[in-house]
Order: sequence, then C-alpha cells, then structure tokens
Amino acid sequence: MADANVELEPVMPLSCDEASTELRWSWRLYGFGVAFMGVLGVAWRDFDPGQPVPSSFPERAALAYVAAALMIIAGAGVGWRRTAAWAGAALGGFYAAIVVMLMYGHLLFTHFAEYWIYSGAAEQLAIAVGGMLIFAAARRRAQDRLSAGLTYLGQKVFGLCAILFGGAHFFYLNLTVPLVPKWLPPDPKFWAYATGLAHIAAGLALVTGVKARLAAIWLTLMFASFTPLVHLPMLLNNPSSRINWCENALNLALIGVAWVVADSLRSRHVSARA
Repeated sequence: MADANVELEPVMPLSCDEASTELRWSWRLYGFGVAFMGVLGVAWRDFDPGQPVPSSFPERAALAYVAAALMIIAGAGVGWRRTAAWAGAALGGFYAAIVVMLMYGHLLFTHFAEYWIYSGAAEQLAIAVGGMLIFAAARRRAQDRLSAGLTYLGQKVFGLCAILFGGAHFFYLNLTVPLVPKWLPPDPKFWAYATGLAHIAAGLALVTGVKARLAAIWLTLMFASFTPLVHLPMLLNNPSSRINWCENALNLALIGVAWVVADSLRSRHVSARA
C-alpha cells in the first residue's frame, strides 16, 4: 500500500547536478529535434507545418524566420547545463502560448468538430511539455514547489496528449494503415489499431499515475520505432518532400519529450522502491 501511495504523489524533479548527468541525453535529443524543425523552417522559408499561420498574416515570412531562429537557438540551448533552464522555458512558453493558444486557438472556432485540430495541437503541446520539464529540472532551485508542480503538470498533460495521439489512429484509420510497413505480420490494420490502443493505455497510465514511468518508457521506445519503420523509409523514398523531412524532425522531438518525461519520473520510481 505504501508503494501505491508514493506512486500517486507529485514527483520532485532531479537536482541540477543529477539532471546534468541523468537527463542530458534526453534533453539533447529533444533539443536536436526542435532545432532540426527550425532548420527546416529556414530551408523552406516557412513556419513548421504544425504551426498553422494564415498565408495572409502580416509579415508572415519574417515571423517564420523568427520562430525558426528561436527553435534553433533554444533547441541547442537545452543541451547545455548553463542555458538549459531558460532554453526550456523559452520553448515551453513559445509552444504553449504562441503555437497552441494562438495558432490553434482561432482554428477551434471554425473547425471545432474536426479531430485533427486536437491531435495537431496535442503534438505541439507535447513539445511545450518537454521544455517545461527541462526548465523544472534544470533551474537552480530544482527542489522547490514550482519545479515540483510544473513536473507533475507536465507528466499529466503529456498523458492527455498521448491519448489524443491514440485517438487519431482510429479517427484517421485510412491514413494510418498505409504508413505501416506491409511486411509486418499479421497486417497493417492490426498495427494501426494496436499502436492506437498503446498510445491510449500509456496516456491513461500517465494521467492516473499507475505504472507511469513504464508507460513513458514504452512511449519512448514506440516513438523511436516509428523512425526506422515509418518516417525514415518515407523520406528515403521521397527526399524532396518537405512533409517527410518535417515528420522525421517532429518524431525525433517527440521521442525526446517521452524520454524527458520518463526521466522526470525516475525519482518517483526510486522513492517507491525505497
């Protein structure tokens, strides 16, 4: 019973010294994915496809460069101990306030009945969560209430995002099935359903706090498998496609987010075992 009680309590993030060794590679992968997305924005002179900005928006091209520069600089910054906290805060704030609230907020009024609005916003919100968790773990007073609260909130929000990811597999089954390699037994439709259910199950585990770290590790491994099985083959098949490049970059960032979430649950796991 004691172990179950500990499992449901808010987790205190790792200290700065622990974070610099334990979270370093998850932070760097997350940062690389976001910076990669920024580089692609510069290459195509446009916002990332996941950032819906109307073509008629004033000074759109200039703002696209600003957004890309922020992603590149802050993405690189989360990989260094001295800049990780504020780089994480910059990415968390940009994705939560600008991308999710502003860019997707206005779409809710015109497309509120369409699921892609919610699943698309969930992808961007997940990236915001990665920045939030890095900020919480890397700030100098990593053991205070603010860091603990942000970490707890980030874990739950990522769980909700995973549930929305899973729902997209069912709402857009006709788009999901063709992404699965045909050689995987028993058939692509099975894996479309299975991965959708796996997202939802892992999301529920994170939201409820039951086997949350195991769920985060599973999501990390599942996202990682999507690169060699889905995204990289698509890119190799059509390297001129901007969408294929952006999907690879986004998936790398999401692998990083899931890994960061798993690392943020490490101290809870250790405490529960103790």
